[in-house]
Amino acid sequence: MIPTNSSEKPAGQVVPRAWAPRWWLVLPIGLVLWIATIADAFYTNNFILLPTVVMLGSFLVPVTGVVWYLDHDPSPALSPRRIVSAFILSGVLGALAASTLEFWLVFGPGLFGNLKVGLIEELVKGVLIVAFAVGVRSYTTRDGMLLGATVGFGFAALESSGYALASLFVVQGNQIFLSIPSLVLNELVRGVLAPFGHGLWSAILGGVIFHAAARNGRLRPALAILVTYAGVSLLHAAFDSFGGVPGYIVISIIGIVPLVYLWLREDLGLPFRRQTKAPTDQRIQQA
Repeated sequence: MIPTNSSEKPAGQVVPRAWAPRWWLVLPIGLVLWIATIADAFYTNNFILLPTVVMLGSFLVPVTGVVWYLDHDPSPALSPRRIVSAFILSGVLGALAASTLEFWLVFGPGLFGNLKVGLIEELVKGVLIVAFAVGVRSYTTRDGMLLGATVGFGFAALESSGYALASLFVVQGNQIFLSIPSLVLNELVRGVLAPFGHGLWSAILGGVIFHAAARNGRLRPALAILVTYAGVSLLHAAFDSFGGVPGYIVISIIGIVPLVYLWLREDLGLPFRRQTKAPTDQRIQQA
């Protein structure tokens, strides 16, 4: 089910951006639909709408995040099918793999338990980034960040939907009640935090993986990948361990710094540098 070379565009071909909508259209439209569904569920007491509330609220920010990357880096190396497959399959396969490994290896809460969760989930996402990178014809840092963010946001969307569903059930005494306000609050909090979590960490790791691959044109192990994996795992563990707004802000800033650095720096080493149009004089001489 992982895309192969046949779905990729030639390296020199310009790929139109029409297949991905603008990110600033996705967010408000999805937000209006989510609010409308919540209002309808409150007004009609129609619990059939609750899965729609969960899915819209959990997927809105992750999908917007992926579209933001596509809007700012419409790469010819990453086909629409690869991006969509990575988002959907990474969410499902990542959740299954992480859940099984955490069941085997994580015992009890606390800082050490959160560290193991961070190491497991970032490893799972790193493996998925490499798996969906197989068959890509050229490797650039930004393409790796796009693929990594797609994997991370897909994982985050499925994880958030699980947390949202769990928050819907509130225990009072010996009875269980369905609490729509609890569900809405959970989705609001996780929606605000989503851009600074899985998508950010996986984008950093994906960028470093592709940067290492760009040196010789193939995916290979590198010390920088191991260091980055350890770093994003520590950020993940810290994010889970230190609650409160100040802690989230500090950890988010620490993560944004390498993300911005990787995004702005040029990919090193031809022929993997992104192609630009030749100056007018040069094109006249070539003609």
